[in-house]
Amino acid sequence: MGRFLHAFFSPLGLRRAVPQVWDGFQTNIKLMVVAEVLVLALALLIAIVRGLPGRSTFPLRALAIAYTDFFRGTPLILVAYVTALGLPSLQLSFVSNQSLFVYGVLSLTLVYTAYVTEVYRAGIESVHPSQRMAARSLGLNYAQTLRYVILPQAIRRVVPPLLNDFIGLQKDTAIITVVGVTEALAQAGFYSNDFFSYAGYMVAAIFFVLLTIPFARFTDNLIKQRERRERAQLA
Repeated sequence: MGRFLHAFFSPLGLRRAVPQVWDGFQTNIKLMVVAEVLVLALALLIAIVRGLPGRSTFPLRALAIAYTDFFRGTPLILVAYVTALGLPSLQLSFVSNQSLFVYGVLSLTLVYTAYVTEVYRAGIESVHPSQRMAARSLGLNYAQTLRYVILPQAIRRVVPPLLNDFIGLQKDTAIITVVGVTEALAQAGFYSNDFFSYAGYMVAAIFFVLLTIPFARFTDNLIKQRERRERAQLA
């Protein structure tokens, strides 16, 4: 037991590991923020495409479905390897000359856009059809109905599941270390090799937990507020 505590929870080791692991954890935060912004925008666009009416838009709907099915079923680590190792090998002027950070963001965005697309789609479909019919009867076209009536209601309803997905994204930034991005997990590994101590991994875990818990509590609070509003409407 003493050896375990010394290897993982040595006060000196924990204190000494903090600056090095924090240096890498800032990269995790950057990966998370940039990927989240891209995911929010792209997922909404794909969700809208999936809901387009008419036969003429079937090819676009099919592409959107194929994208979400493919990337929801593909492990992030595999996407990261293909993106960070495969794209540079193509020797294309723009695509193949990006930094590892860019490839990491691209990997996270490709995978989590597929998940968030389904969250948006569920929110859009949860809006009662009568809302659409009422908007169209007032003279709004399809785009105006979507923008002013459907999306505002849908997005409010899916905020809690969106935050849950972003909690997962925040943790999965650690996977990007496999392609050479120097983030918290990589720095913890460097510390472990230099000092023969696993305290760096514990520091990295603490950083992730400290970032995750506020997201989780905020999500729980939003869910409770929505439940109170729904009970008040039914009363």
